[in-house]
Amino acid sequence: MKKTMSFATLHFSIAFTVAYIITGDVIIGSLIAMIEPSVNTVAFYFHEKVWNSVPFLKAKQAFSRIKTVSFAVVHFSVAFTVVYLISGDALAGGLLALIEPSINTCAYYFHERVWTKYFAKQPTATLSHA
Repeated sequence: MKKTMSFATLHFSIAFTVAYIITGDVIIGSLIAMIEPSVNTVAFYFHEKVWNSVPFLKAKQAFSRIKTVSFAVVHFSVAFTVVYLISGDALAGGLLALIEPSINTCAYYFHERVWTKYFAKQPTATLSHA
């Protein structure tokens, strides 16, 4: 759960910044920044559960690129749907869905690498301080 929360913090920050820059509206930017990352945080949690429970995927955990691509597909889908439902504009939904998840996909890749390198190999007692 700590891994999910650390990624959620990163995701909320990126979502607000991108939504505000594109829309120029603090209210719409804030709504998108609250809803889209919330939905994607839940999706991230289940994405992790699937990757940790399906033997074929579990064997591929070390391949951050493969895992990143699978999460990117989920993220793009969620982003478009949320932004379209909030704005009612397919163009805004498409634009935000391309930019925000692209930035978050890169952030996810580095988050995954850092998490694997520094936290995944440490004993549980050390993780509680992370």
